[in-house]
Amino acid sequence: MFDGSTVLVTGGTGSFGKSCVEKLLNNFKPTKIIVYSRDELKQYEMQSSEPFSGEKRLRYFIGDIRDLPRLVMAMADVDIVIHAAALKQVPTAEYNPFECIKTNINGAMNVIEVALEHKVKKIVALSTDKACNPINLYGATKLASDKMFVAANLHTLNSDTCFSVVRYGNVM
Repeated sequence: MFDGSTVLVTGGTGSFGKSCVEKLLNNFKPTKIIVYSRDELKQYEMQSSEPFSGEKRLRYFIGDIRDLPRLVMAMADVDIVIHAAALKQVPTAEYNPFECIKTNINGAMNVIEVALEHKVKKIVALSTDKACNPINLYGATKLASDKMFVAANLHTLNSDTCFSVVRYGNVM
């Protein structure tokens, strides 16, 4: 599935994103991987470290999923999107609810809209165990995001686009 594909990883410099990019590089033959992240320092550190330094298939885009025009540019000619960008810290989400909603819900909506517009083939959204019977804002926003990604399939009935969600539980 990944061989010969262009893959966009939102939140590509986070712990999951970096691990995912490394697995893609080591186990598949993607044509290009776009690391999409708003963190300039993490992008620099990733580019400078093994196994990423000198890797010709990697492209780094500074951008935020909340920025629709930038996301449109980044997703041009993309085959697969792995959506891992989110505000994930429970205390941060509780203290900054508007920012959490803008990123986890509005940003997810942007990813869906742009993927539909560009006819991306596969979109996998990363979720969390906290979205199951949520007791905090983070879990509630991820539950809303999950439902949006699943519902997006209703808009793909005449295309090859497939939206899916995977739950990534806490890791000890």
